Amino acid sequence: MSFYDAVVPAYLQMLNSVTGLLTKAEAHCAAKKIDPSVLLGSRLFPDMLPLSRQIQLVGDFAAKGCARLTHSEVPATPDTETSFAELKQRLAKTIDYVKSFKPEQFEGAETKDVTFPAGPDKSITMKGQQFLSAFSLPNFYFHATTAHGILRHNGVEIGKRDFMGAN
Repeated sequence: MSFYDAVVPAYLQMLNSVTGLLTKAEAHCAAKKIDPSVLLGSRLFPDMLPLSRQIQLVGDFAAKGCARLTHSEVPATPDTETSFAELKQRLAKTIDYVKSFKPEQFEGAETKDVTFPAGPDKSITMKGQQFLSAFSLPNFYFHATTAHGILRHNGVEIGKRDFMGAN
């Protein structure tokens, strides 16, 4: 398996499934007459980030992961979304961005150094394989899983098949 095949399809599968989760969440709000901002601001626990930020981070880890692994310019994405439509648009742009990468851009990426910020005054450098498997994908899946958990906790009728993008 090429490194591209280990990276891009994983990001795309989850970006598409999270988009589907948002569609179901939006329908849930309409059906139950819930103000969407209530669901978008929901958290699993007070010290955790709200649903809207979880979605933004899903997109960030996919886009920035691809950029860092290919030594491309890391995209800047201001966190301004306040609606389901805006979050879905952000995910759509991220999907297009991830799809724009070509397999040859990932050649040798597993052994190249990847440097990324780890706080305001610190950065970490890892080899590409370690960056992907120990940082980028775990964070990406964490935020997607947390978004799913927030939605399920708030009564949106979704399950594992929705998380996997099979529905």
